[in-house]
Amino acid sequence: MNGADSLCDTLLANDVNVCFANPGTSEMHFVAALDRKPQMRCVLGLFEGVVTGAADGYARMADKPAATLLHCGPGLANALANLHNARRARTPMVNIVGDHASYHLVHDAPLTSDIESLAWPMSHWVKRTLTPGGLAADAAEACHAAMALPGVATLILPADTAWGEVDPQAQPVRADPVRQPFVDPQAIRAAAQALRSGRRTRLLLGGRALRADALAVAGRIAAATGARLLAPMMNGRIERGAGRVPIERVPYPIDPSLAALADIQCLVTVGASVPVAFFAYPGKPGRLIPDDAEVVAMGEPGDDLMAALEALADELGAKAEPVFAPLNAAESVADGPLTVDNLNAVLAQSIPNNAIVCDETISSGRQFFAATQGAPQHDYLQLTGGAIGIGLPLAAGAAIACPDRKVLLLQADGSGMYTCQALWTQAREGLDVVTVIFSNRAYAILQGEMRNVGVNHFGDNARRMLDLDKPALDWVSLARGMGVEAARAETVAGFTALLRSALSAKGPFLIEAVL
Repeated sequence: MNGADSLCDTLLANDVNVCFANPGTSEMHFVAALDRKPQMRCVLGLFEGVVTGAADGYARMADKPAATLLHCGPGLANALANLHNARRARTPMVNIVGDHASYHLVHDAPLTSDIESLAWPMSHWVKRTLTPGGLAADAAEACHAAMALPGVATLILPADTAWGEVDPQAQPVRADPVRQPFVDPQAIRAAAQALRSGRRTRLLLGGRALRADALAVAGRIAAATGARLLAPMMNGRIERGAGRVPIERVPYPIDPSLAALADIQCLVTVGASVPVAFFAYPGKPGRLIPDDAEVVAMGEPGDDLMAALEALADELGAKAEPVFAPLNAAESVADGPLTVDNLNAVLAQSIPNNAIVCDETISSGRQFFAATQGAPQHDYLQLTGGAIGIGLPLAAGAAIACPDRKVLLLQADGSGMYTCQALWTQAREGLDVVTVIFSNRAYAILQGEMRNVGVNHFGDNARRMLDLDKPALDWVSLARGMGVEAARAETVAGFTALLRSALSAKGPFLIEAVL
């Protein structure tokens, strides 16, 4: 038995049984070990950003980490954007990066790099394993760190550590159980005092406080105190829909966000941070709540937020029933050319019950969130760190975690091109994902940002950097070329028919909705 076998056995012993991979030469002993472990599901991504994006989507829905397998520093560098998103989502992930044999590093071969320095900005935990015999303990530590933080744990695997022999009687190491810290009772009492004060108060919920059971408790608190519930601008997962407690979200555009939060006198945060502007703008504040608003922090993202909300409800004597979202009334959408408004209206009417909705529409889908508060119950996953290119792999990972649930991906065309290789993975794995491409053939978000800084008239150079036409992207051909059935819609009736058909079938399907 070698170190790679020991690593596989320890991952499986810690319930890490999916590996998203894009391996190279340094990882061949680990690949061989994976081949000897049929309990491990191995999923190939044709680009490292697909690997880490899919591992993110998987963990958000499975509530446990997947492993990744990346090739040396450059492979990790290709993966960093979606590791950044995973870090912001507090997604548990065991990120395994192969490296040269330890004694080969002195030769400065072409793929040699400072992997630790690359890994740390996007990881919560980084370690280079030094001996084959220590690999099992290091892997168990990585599994524990990923769940305890929760976040990205990066384990660097030198080739000689993987191929080195270990005691054939050695057993896999099981990580210590993860216990979520309980929120300081003093913070709970301070939050209760703030909520009793009669001031205009918002309860800002993040992380696991956005699951249905925690939202129900937060809804009781809101009913008892008059506080309004608020979610951050970007969130890893929200359980929402009819029969669940609805929650507003901080808007992305700077002016609507300032207007929405202008009346706050007190903000109680539960596993979340004070809202800030996504970017700096001349003459506008970075912090989105008023300067004189009091902030009461109640818990960090890794804390037991459900227990904290229950303790807060007890402290307040909050017994009232929360307000649940009613089911959206079925309304027909008039036929005509597709627009952002009628496309979102059709989608809001079409979400299957218990679906997983992944959203990387960037600008075109902003109405979608409000329009679907009363849609059938679903999980909502979105871009978290602002590094575009997560939608297609995120949906693939979610579908692998929940093979019995339909995944609906809302994807902007520009950001979709960053990781369009994920369509191949969807086809190869037969994943039940319906992808809707919002094909406005532009970086519309950047056009809006130009206007935000006072530029309203675009010249030829600006248009060439912000438009995606000449030639227009052909998503139907791209999808079919990677094995995914696809079709194009330009009218409401055409889109509605395609969406209905795709949602009623199994397997991947892509609809290019031309706006």
